[in-house]
Order: sequence, then C-alpha cells, then structure tokens
Amino acid sequence: MLGRSPLLRAGGFRPDNLGQHALAMIGNLCFTLFVIGVLIFTIIAATYEPEDPLFHPSTKITTFLTGTTNATFKSDDTVVKTGEDFMPANQTVFDNFINVTDVETPATDSAETVVANECEGSVGQPIDCRDPEVFHLMMKATIEQFKDIHFYRFGKPVPGSNESTCDMAWRFRPKEGKAAAFYKDYRRFVISRSENCTLSVVSIGDYHTGVNARKRKKNQKPGFEKPPGKKEEQTASLPVVGEMVNDALPVVESEGSFSHGKYLIYTGVGDRCKSMNHYLWSFLCAMGEAQYLNRTLVMDLSICLSKIYTSSNQDEEGKDFRFYFDFEHLKESASVLDQDQFWADWGKWHKKDKLNLHLVEDFRVTPMKLADVKDALIMRKFGSVEPDNYWYRVCEGETESVIKRPWHLLWKSRRLMDIVSSIAAKLNWDYDSAHIERGEKAMNKDLWPNLAADTSPDALISTLKDKVEDGRNLYIATNEPDTSFFNPLKDKYLTHFLDEYKELWDENSEWYSETTKLNKGVPVEFDGYMRVSVDTEVFLRGKKQIETFNDLTNDCKDGINTCSTSAS
Repeated sequence: MLGRSPLLRAGGFRPDNLGQHALAMIGNLCFTLFVIGVLIFTIIAATYEPEDPLFHPSTKITTFLTGTTNATFKSDDTVVKTGEDFMPANQTVFDNFINVTDVETPATDSAETVVANECEGSVGQPIDCRDPEVFHLMMKATIEQFKDIHFYRFGKPVPGSNESTCDMAWRFRPKEGKAAAFYKDYRRFVISRSENCTLSVVSIGDYHTGVNARKRKKNQKPGFEKPPGKKEEQTASLPVVGEMVNDALPVVESEGSFSHGKYLIYTGVGDRCKSMNHYLWSFLCAMGEAQYLNRTLVMDLSICLSKIYTSSNQDEEGKDFRFYFDFEHLKESASVLDQDQFWADWGKWHKKDKLNLHLVEDFRVTPMKLADVKDALIMRKFGSVEPDNYWYRVCEGETESVIKRPWHLLWKSRRLMDIVSSIAAKLNWDYDSAHIERGEKAMNKDLWPNLAADTSPDALISTLKDKVEDGRNLYIATNEPDTSFFNPLKDKYLTHFLDEYKELWDENSEWYSETTKLNKGVPVEFDGYMRVSVDTEVFLRGKKQIETFNDLTNDCKDGINTCSTSAS
C-alpha cells in the first residue's frame, strides 16, 4: 500500500479537518470585513455635517414646506413657514363680511325733521359713544373709507381722548388676502354735531390709534357685534393679528396635578445656534414625540440665535422663543411647560411623591419603544458629537412614518405680524410688491452671470413696466443694503422699504414696550430674523408679487444649471 503524502500527513491538513479550516477562514474573513465596515461608518459619522435638515427630509415633507409659495428668499436666512401658512381658508367664513347695506339706519320721526328747540344747547355737548346712531355712523364711515378690506365684526364704541372722540375696534381681512387670518384694528374717530343735530365723522385716525377700544375688562367677552341677519362665523382656530397677546408662562396649579403628570424633556446642545429652520425641524420632532407619548413637553424658551441673523455676526444666547413665535397659541393647543418652572416643581415634589426619571441617551431608541414607560419623566440626553446630537435624529428612519411634526401648533409671533399689518395698513392694503435679491449672489458671476444686470435700476424699470402700473405703491423686499440704489424707480412708482417704518419697532413703539416687559426690562433688538420675517410677510401681502428668479432674471435660484431642481 502506498504511504500518505507528506503534505497530507501535516497535522493542519488532514482530510477530515479540511471542512473545519474552510469554515474558520470564511468566518475570519467576514469578521475582518465587519470591522472594516464599522471603522468606515465611524469615520463618516464623526465627520459628516448634514445640510439644513428642513430642506432634506422625506419627499412628502419637502413638498409640504416648499410647494405653497413662490418666495425666493435664501433658505438659510429666511423666515421659515409655520402652521398658519398652510391653514386652509374657510371661504364660507371669509365670504360672510359686512356691507354698508347691512348697517341699520336709525329711524327718524314721521316728519323726518327735528324740531329746532330740541337741538338747542346740544351743539358742543359731549358725544355719547354708546348711542346706536353714533355706532352706525362710525361703521358706515369706516366701510366707505377703507375700500380694500372686508369687515367681519365691529366693537362697540368707547369714549376716546376727549368729549368729541370715540374709539372703535373692528376685525377685518384684505379683500385680496391669501392668508387664512383675521386682523384687528382700532382707531380714534373725531365726531361733530351740527346745529340741526346731525352727526358726522370729521376724521378717522391712523392704524391702532383708538387705544381705548383695544383693552377689555377681565372676565368680559369682547364687545364685538354683527348687524342683524348675519351668521356668526367660527374663527377660534384662525390667527387674529392685533389682539392683545397673553404669552405668560403656564404653571402647574398644585402638587397633585404635577405628580400625576407625564413629561418629556430633551437636553443637549447640538441644535443650538443653528439656523431657525434647523431649530424648528428639531423642536417639532420633540413636540411630535411628546404628543405621540401623550406627555407634556418641557421646553427651553431660551434659544440661541445664529450669527446669520445677528448684527454682531456672533451667535447670541438668551433670545426668547416668544420673540419669534406665538407661544399663546402653542400653550393653548398643546401641553407644554417652561423648563425652569418644571425643574423648580420637580425639586419640590419628586422625592416626596417618588417620581422617577427614565434616561435615554441613544437617539436610536424610538418613541415606540418608550410608549410603555411609566416613569413620570422621560429625559432624552444628547451627547457632544454632531450630527448624532441633533434632536431631529429621533424622528428619522422607521420613526418618520409614526411621528408627525405638528406644524399647525406653531404660528409666527403676533407682535411681529402686527408690524406687518401696520405697514400694510399704512399702504391701505393696496400695493404691489417685488422681491429683489442681490447681495452675494449678484457678485458671483460664475453661478449667477446675469443677476446683477437684470436687477439694475434700468433693467427693473424695463421689466416692471408690463407687470406693475405706473404710480402704484411698490413695496420692495430686498437684501440690498443701500436702498438708494433703487431711486430711479421713484419716477414711475411710489417705492417703499422696510426701514421706512422703523417707528414700529423703535423705543416709542408698542412692540418695543411689550418685548422689553417680556424680557424682564431689558430692551430687545429688532434682529435680522425679525427683519426678514416682517419683510417677507409684507411682500406676501402685496396684490401683485414679483419674484427675482421667476420674473426678473433667467438665472437659476441655486446657481447655473440648477433651474430644474430649484424651487420655482
């Protein structure tokens, strides 16, 4: 018999061991590939900086956020769209407005004359603002003077600054208004009485001059009335710009109600000092999880404003959420608490009532896995490594189809919107608007070769002549720092710019007074985000809206050869 080959006699290559060695080699190879894959993923995760998340979510959300307006403001420094921008208008409500013919005319005597001696001594006497005749006179004068708005309610007149003045409030919206919102105005009327006792309105004051008609007593409903025959509209879910804002912090009334509550809090600094779009994308993820878990969201009202909005070109801490967004609507529509108040209450009662905290330090722990947690507080703690410490990571992956960001809860600050309303009112709600984007884009000939020339005064005059009638009020929203650049347009149009209305946010303004009070006596700067927010909203209320990249130039919004992918 032939002997075995020396090679086969080697201990590691016995025929009965070949299968085991093959499996071992395959296992080692797989493990090596796994380790290499982990290293590559770790390197990518540590160095990856995603673009603004608001503009890179699912297709559904992208369409939702970018498909409803033609505004072409740059995505990283513009006002983000909020809930009221997507609110469907109830046309039945908006069609139910008040005409002059709806206002009753007080009946006179059968002879339709007034006996002369009945008027003796009445001329020069104080005007009774509660007199129905005065009320109807003021309503008619208002409807006849402001022809570009529809009126929906009038408040009962109240005495003004002297015996011949009355203040009255009303709720309205512009005739060609596209936003699903109402506005409130209150003005001072000067009323005179002639020798035959006839009353007449001498003048109507400027926007928001009738301050006595603004405030109302506690525990008393607003004095709004509609003429007979008009149905009462349901407006509770619509924003009303011009009402007094009550954005005081909510408090827990008792130890019992606090201890029986369930709470969710996000902690960590990954999302701080980012663009407002980034901040809101993360904040609404937290809000969505809180609603899914049926918990109160404990939120930090102090936010960091990114340097892209600040005059110092530095990130600025300590900005109040309420400067930019409608906290009154948020707290009335959802369960939220300020974190400072929450921790004070937690410190008082959690040991006594044995309240437990459930800590989550991995964003990959989905809200679905937390649904059965019984502890009073779920705390999501985010680390220091970006982008894994961005709050919005919680809502990615399989969670995206479960957690719905509640955009309807977030409205823009009504104090800022009141400035918008005031500017529009000064233009009698009868103006056209143009957004003219220049700045860095106009200087970059490689990406925008024609923008500078297409937005020059001569080019604008040529382009606008077929779009805006001569002599019209033209509001120009622009990032051009020197608005005198547009002076040649004054020969054809009544041009207006945001800075013409500085009195609406200077130290004598209502906005300044209210935000200073909100900020514990420290004056608040009208910062870059506020400016672009107001500028954008005034632009969007123009009867005609002329866009830079839609109407003034053939350049692409995002640079050369990107028109097919740019928002149009």
